[in-house]
Amino acid sequence: MKTLGYYNGNIDELDQITVPMLDRACYFGDGVYDVTFSRNYRIYMLEEHVERIFQSAKLLRMQPRISPAELCDLLCTLIKRLDTGEQWVYFQFSRGTDFRSHAFPENPHTNLWIMLKPAAIKDTYKTLRCITLEDTRALHCNIKSLNLLPNVLATQATVDAGVDECILHRNGIVTECAHSNVSILKNGKLITHPADNQILAGTGRAHLIRFCKQFDIPVEEREYTLTELKDADEILLTSASALCMRILEVDGVTVGGKAAYTVKQLQDALLKDFMEQTDI
Repeated sequence: MKTLGYYNGNIDELDQITVPMLDRACYFGDGVYDVTFSRNYRIYMLEEHVERIFQSAKLLRMQPRISPAELCDLLCTLIKRLDTGEQWVYFQFSRGTDFRSHAFPENPHTNLWIMLKPAAIKDTYKTLRCITLEDTRALHCNIKSLNLLPNVLATQATVDAGVDECILHRNGIVTECAHSNVSILKNGKLITHPADNQILAGTGRAHLIRFCKQFDIPVEEREYTLTELKDADEILLTSASALCMRILEVDGVTVGGKAAYTVKQLQDALLKDFMEQTDI
């Protein structure tokens, strides 16, 4: 298969799969999702991503009809159906299928969506240009919810501006990007927003912190300002597809570029980890 769509056991090419209009994901965005990548038909950080979707589901009082181990097995089986082992691996739960009512269905049966398509992670060593925007999302950013309209608008703003990403802030306090985490290096320390309800603490962010500690780079999980961001020695973007990428322009002004050796050390280590975990 060139692509794969899965919905509650139905499998076909993505453009052939349909879902019911009464699926609560369609009219409420009532669901959670996660995404990662595979290489050589091996899914990177699979257990971490599956654990996170179940954490998000729990925060929404959602009870999937599949266990974490069963979901891991299913994903590992499905990726083998594609013609290439290098894939974008997306999966989501919705609360169920029922007539539109804001209250939860009395006996909800979660729906499982899976989407696979050929894709590779981004070039870790490419530098990025960003803009900043006020963070207009709700206060449940720690839940990887399907309600992504503010992120969609922020991402479109980056397209309109001809840049790569949008850094969000609340009253001048940096939170994260439209679909990535952002951290800074300053005076030999990594500074990153706390993993609270203001951000989605990504697996890429977690691995960046892990390798910083491995290289004896101190880590501060605290709030930091736009002023600190623009005055940082380096600005780093992390996500499932971007292991550790440098931001060298924000709002049209050159930033960072003062700790190239440290950044390269982290990039090399993170890329090596990805390659080793996805090798045959």
